[in-house]
Amino acid sequence: MSLAAEAVSSSKSMGYDEKSNEGEENSEASKTKITGKAATDEGNTVESAELVRKMSESSIYATEDEEDEEGKKIELGPQYTLKEQIEKDKDDESLRRWKEQLLGSVDFNSVGETLEPDVKILSLAIKSTGRPDIILPIPESGKPKGLWFTLKEGSQYSLQFTFQVSNNIVSGLRYTNTVWKAGLKVDSAKEMIGTFSPQAEPYTHEMHEETTPSGMFARGSYSARSKFVDDDDKCYLEINYTFDIRKEWQGA
Repeated sequence: MSLAAEAVSSSKSMGYDEKSNEGEENSEASKTKITGKAATDEGNTVESAELVRKMSESSIYATEDEEDEEGKKIELGPQYTLKEQIEKDKDDESLRRWKEQLLGSVDFNSVGETLEPDVKILSLAIKSTGRPDIILPIPESGKPKGLWFTLKEGSQYSLQFTFQVSNNIVSGLRYTNTVWKAGLKVDSAKEMIGTFSPQAEPYTHEMHEETTPSGMFARGSYSARSKFVDDDDKCYLEINYTFDIRKEWQGA
């Protein structure tokens, strides 16, 4: 997290570094633990654009500022219910098998005929080796009361969350985060999570490890906004919160 012009390169907090973690560069560092099957096979996505609609450019390439993406929506292909997607290629044996593998054990009776996917963020936690997880309560209003959490300067940590997908496939789910200090934007980041099919069991995703900045200019209070959005720019959760970076962990 950059707190002055000369400190930009050392800034990292809650994913707060001026970069995008999408694509394959961080595929091993940031991972999703799945109890079912996620629809993330890029080669087959191109082959069958009707099942998993082609990701928009906004989900592949990060812009410097979140605001730059406003007004740049890219029109995606037509949207189909899961039942329609299965029926469209039922005569193509290889494609049918691939779809069945992609969708896993989806209960089509529970999915119904809904076009729009739904993603519910079930839990958020900050993990740091050698310390208990910091469980972050998710308020319905999206605005936690008071200080949401405290990080120790120079510490390594990662953000882990669980989420559930229902109704339809969600394409290009991603996490964005913007940070301010003293009213000035000091950092922004965006990370691709992936494309997922609906299932009863939740998905668990852990982001790549970060290191908080240290020093007198790094310590203090920050405000931030985190979002979970998809390729259609549908926002499933927006949280506006405050956090501190201090010399020690809270309660230490």
